[in-house]
Amino acid sequence: MKQTEKSTSGANKHTLRLLLNGTTQDPFSVLGPHDMDGERHVTALMPGAKEVAAQLKVDGSERELHAIAPDEGLFSGPVPGDALYRLRAKSSDGETWTIEDPYRFGAVLGELDEYLLGEGKHYNLWNVLGAHVMTHEGMEGTHFAVWAPNARRVSVVGTFNLWDGRRHLMRKLGAIGVWEIFVPGVGEGTAYKFEIVNAHGQLEPLKADPVGFGSQHPPENASLVRDIKGYGWSDADWMQSRAEHNARTSPISIYEVHLASWRRKAGDRAISYKEAAQELVDYAADMGFTHIELMPISEYPFDGSWGYQPVGLFAPTVRHGPPHEFRDLIEAAHQKGLGVLLDWVPGHFPTDPHGLGQFDGTAVYEHGDPREGFHQDWNTMIFNYGRVEVKNYLVSNALYWLEEYHVDGLRVDAVASMLYRDYSRKDGEWVPNKDGGRENYEAIAMMQEMNTAAYGAHPGIMTVAEESTAYPGVSAPVDQNGLGFGFKWNMGWMNDTLEYMKQDPVHRQYHHNQMTFGMTYAFSENFILPISHDEVVHGKGSMLGKMPGSTDEKFANLRAYYGFMWGQPGKKLLFMGQEFAQSSEWDHDSQLDWAAVEDPRHGGIQRLVRDLNTLYRGVPSLHALDFDPDGFQWIEADDAERSVFAWLRRAGADAPNVVVVSNMTPIERPNYRIGLPFAGKWREALNTDADIYGGGGRGNMGSVEAVKTPSHGQAASADIYLPPMSTVFLVQDR
Repeated sequence: MKQTEKSTSGANKHTLRLLLNGTTQDPFSVLGPHDMDGERHVTALMPGAKEVAAQLKVDGSERELHAIAPDEGLFSGPVPGDALYRLRAKSSDGETWTIEDPYRFGAVLGELDEYLLGEGKHYNLWNVLGAHVMTHEGMEGTHFAVWAPNARRVSVVGTFNLWDGRRHLMRKLGAIGVWEIFVPGVGEGTAYKFEIVNAHGQLEPLKADPVGFGSQHPPENASLVRDIKGYGWSDADWMQSRAEHNARTSPISIYEVHLASWRRKAGDRAISYKEAAQELVDYAADMGFTHIELMPISEYPFDGSWGYQPVGLFAPTVRHGPPHEFRDLIEAAHQKGLGVLLDWVPGHFPTDPHGLGQFDGTAVYEHGDPREGFHQDWNTMIFNYGRVEVKNYLVSNALYWLEEYHVDGLRVDAVASMLYRDYSRKDGEWVPNKDGGRENYEAIAMMQEMNTAAYGAHPGIMTVAEESTAYPGVSAPVDQNGLGFGFKWNMGWMNDTLEYMKQDPVHRQYHHNQMTFGMTYAFSENFILPISHDEVVHGKGSMLGKMPGSTDEKFANLRAYYGFMWGQPGKKLLFMGQEFAQSSEWDHDSQLDWAAVEDPRHGGIQRLVRDLNTLYRGVPSLHALDFDPDGFQWIEADDAERSVFAWLRRAGADAPNVVVVSNMTPIERPNYRIGLPFAGKWREALNTDADIYGGGGRGNMGSVEAVKTPSHGQAASADIYLPPMSTVFLVQDR
């Protein structure tokens, strides 16, 4: 039983006025049970009540509480003994109700929590903030806690208290700015928000929980109490072995998915997590991908943002089901040997009134200065990475997805926008760092701390940076002054090669270096070669639409390009729909054009991607030394006139070598001399012109025979047939 030295009767008028005005920071100093001259007194604030009594649980007897401020519903009176009680109230129209007194319960958070929160080192932040279903002091209910350091008063409101901020005023813990209350009887699925009175005594818009585990369906935006404990994971084998699946020497081929538009259901309903656990997982596994990357799952208000403007960073979007069903999707992927990556968005957040912006009436999560705190391009707010509580919030959020949902990695969105203070800004529109430069030291420190914490707590995971500049050391270790990411998207390679492929083949000889330039920096980072959703939206057209020529020529170009991509050093990423050459660009409001696969040309591309994944995964020379210059050697990089490229992939003496040759013109090359490192038989392991892929069925009859005639700096050579617009893989036959 909580007791304090101060009684309600002894409370001064100022304290009572703060309570009745709804601006007190410590309602527990007045409300609930208090000792007065050795006798327990109970004070209750019950708006709308005409009568209030304390009902003893031991025998059901009641002790009437007397009205102190009847218009406001403040009652107080002696309740002798120490027996547990509940409050019974009666309104003027005769309605009665009974509640457990939330002010008879002690604090849930302890001194260690306060210390870690103040230091910004509470990496399990979600275990203390947010809404937690629990049994506290023998009573089932929910503990609510929220950080609002500059608020004058915070209340939790919801369906359980008529959204009335007077009924559950929260206590402020020390100087850290965290407010908390345990509300008995509240449980799973309850809608709630926080009502905040700012430092000037004004009500702010109701705020969703920054650490809430669930949300209502948009456009409604209240948080939902979700009990995320107790999921019965059965993926121990995967978790113990996933480090080898995420290793830099392993094959990594990622299928990027926007879950809401991958496949729709009857009535144009989005696919559920449980349905995706079967359909998406089975499809990605059948296609030979090693990982699924989900575009942002954190709750977001606007469908058109595709999740990249999140409000509920700790809540899997309810569009596809509750949290446990999202775990079902992860579990199913792991059972099929697939890793799951999540897009993570710590770069900005939207200005929606129920979100993080001006959370307690001040710039808490964001910078106050719009030159630092507002994204002009996206009309969003920028996190204040230099504030320890904000950095803690973001780092712990990254760890949350790894810990609670067993995800295998995070792809971090828009890293460049965080790295540079002048990102997309003109002179005078940005604030230099302390040294007068453009680098955002605080954002850099946040990313370094996130990567250090993530790999430290979960060594088998992977983090990936979408970073579009030449910032050094993105995938270098933090102790070597790097950002600490495991991998980086190779945006330069993607832009250059796609620009080349858009050219009419007759002009490609003048753009030859766009296909070779990437190798000059290919080993400076641990690169993923990404053809992402960004390349098939906003009028950019589909991958098929980027290719020149007739319809058949477009398919041939795309097949050759995919072959080129899978043969190059670097892990692979393909956005959904690209694997079967969807003709139209991506529409987030519609499902993929699955009917297209019935067309042999689209079905052929699909089969090609499946076979490329199979070959890539099965031949170590195509993946084991992706980030080592010893794994790659140009054989022919300068034949611009004929637009032919040839290179060697290798992985040490024990692995068969692979030679990849691309002919990017519609002209066949029947006797193209190519150097090979060894004489003997070289198996034609894959040819993008094969008829099973929708091609012309032209090739090398299954193999070529290399003779000991040096060429291209190699010890042997062979005359090979290069089909028009094709990529051919030759694997050394031992």
